Amino acid sequence: MTFAIISAGEGSRLSQEGVALPKPLVRLNGTAMIDRLIQIFTRNGADKIVVIINNETPQTKAHLQKLQEEWPVPVELVVKTTPSSMHSFYELSQFLTDDKFCLTTVDTIFREEEFSRFITFFKESDADGCMAVTDYIDDEKPLYISTDEKLDITGFHDTMTPECKYISGGIYCLTPPAIQTLERCMATGMSRMRNFQRQLVADGLHLKAYPFHKIVDVDHAEDIKKAEAFLNGIDS
Repeated sequence: MTFAIISAGEGSRLSQEGVALPKPLVRLNGTAMIDRLIQIFTRNGADKIVVIINNETPQTKAHLQKLQEEWPVPVELVVKTTPSSMHSFYELSQFLTDDKFCLTTVDTIFREEEFSRFITFFKESDADGCMAVTDYIDDEKPLYISTDEKLDITGFHDTMTPECKYISGGIYCLTPPAIQTLERCMATGMSRMRNFQRQLVADGLHLKAYPFHKIVDVDHAEDIKKAEAFLNGIDS
């Protein structure tokens, strides 16, 4: 199974708030966020890991090139500045057409034991995709998810509806048919991951929601300590 990491954002809010390192190299409990993901993916059966970074982060590029030489699992690196996460996903999609895959952004922070159960669930599922969801909301613009009683996803929404118990956690486990939807989205000029997800539903793909206790993002300097506390089992 291939695991993919979108790490092509500028991290401008972190740098404006005094964080000197590029976002992928920001350390949580002593480990760079991108290293933490690669380690977790390796422990959860990754055959290959693909990463996209932008052209403006030579420090991140050098770090990952060193990992390519040392890591026991193949790490493919794409260096390209893109206008959105969906465009970054498209650049990675050439590596994701053969089998089930897992995609996330570099600053999506979760507990490994929950992630491992999620991956096992996805591997055993016959759904077209499984989305990590949470009822913990600490996002400036959350994407709300409506589901039925079986946790089949019925829609993605910018505002809460009565059917929305969860928001997107930003971890996407998908199958090759999702790449076909992505290609159509790109061809029509669509540009946001949430619109791609809406199109998955519109195309009739069977998507399951998988609840996590909590998932957090590292967007601001203050989020670093919050994420470390969360990983250490200290929930606010």
